Amino acid sequence: MNKSLPGGSDPAPRPSRRVFSPEFKLRILAEYENAPHGEKAAVLRREGLYSSHLIEWARARDVGALTGSGSDGDSSSGSRRPARKTAEQVELEKLRRQNEKLQADLKKTRMALDIMGKAHALLEELSESADNDPPPSRS
Repeated sequence: MNKSLPGGSDPAPRPSRRVFSPEFKLRILAEYENAPHGEKAAVLRREGLYSSHLIEWARARDVGALTGSGSDGDSSSGSRRPARKTAEQVELEKLRRQNEKLQADLKKTRMALDIMGKAHALLEELSESADNDPPPSRS
């Protein structure tokens, strides 16, 4: 009782993953970035790509991982790329600035507490000496 399909093959062959060359990625990125606002989606549809592809490729390009000819200084791709910071780098810088501010605030607070402690000790000493001194005599 072997139930096999006519033709003896799987109903749907497993699709293969597409592989894109660095040159293709750079060309499509340039075309997408230079397209007018309403036509960016047309580039994606024409090539069968998702916006996540371009986001990933742009990040790779910006860190220098995508080079068309294998050299890092590929000026033919119109490298107008200032080194963009990743979200993690931006957050790290923000947290470092916040940490520095909090450290400075903590230092000021500790100094203020030290001064208050010394003032409290001085006032207690003055209070004790005033209690121990005999009252002034009237002559």
